[in-house]
Amino acid sequence: MDTDRSSNPAGAAFNRREVLLAGAASVAAGGMAGEAAAQPAGSQPLPPTTRVNFEVNGQAQTLALDNRTTLLDALREHLQLTGSKKGCDHGQCGACTVIADGRRINACLSLAVMHEGSRITTIEGLGTFTQLHPMQAAFVRHDGYQCGYCTPGQICSAVAVLDEVRANIPSHVTADLQAQPLLSAEELRERMSGNICRCGAYSNIVDAINEVAGVRA
Repeated sequence: MDTDRSSNPAGAAFNRREVLLAGAASVAAGGMAGEAAAQPAGSQPLPPTTRVNFEVNGQAQTLALDNRTTLLDALREHLQLTGSKKGCDHGQCGACTVIADGRRINACLSLAVMHEGSRITTIEGLGTFTQLHPMQAAFVRHDGYQCGYCTPGQICSAVAVLDEVRANIPSHVTADLQAQPLLSAEELRERMSGNICRCGAYSNIVDAINEVAGVRA
């Protein structure tokens, strides 16, 4: 039992436990008051879930999702499209790369609710076991993978890279914007730098991309 007490000028005595409890209650009350003040008068709190409609690999999908659900988790946990991998979960490895409305993105960094009406393509939507996408077939021919964990993101990123090149979008190492095509080994390494391969198959990946592009660097 805590018997250490100090008296205030009015003669009332408090032990340390009572002071700590009173302080905690005051902080909690202040936090709730702050939240109430930050929310505009008459506004309604956000619902815990949102209905999201998008197209995934050519099929319309409607999901009721927690607002905090990432696009990667929506694909993997709700649609069972597990080709897109969760590697670092911080947007640093590229294993989760998918194509959203024609642009490659890290699905682990994007909330699913941000993609209402979007068209999403994952590795499952590029080709099938019996009819591979040209980039998938090139990765096989050039041994562009070893363990295979990063491969879905690498292939989605490589497909989007060629679309960027066709659209004349330069990279950070593009020295001559008039040079065509922008498919030197240096260009491709820069463009693919967001996709990490722990097995080190980078040169083979560059060869696979150049084959699909019809260029020998």
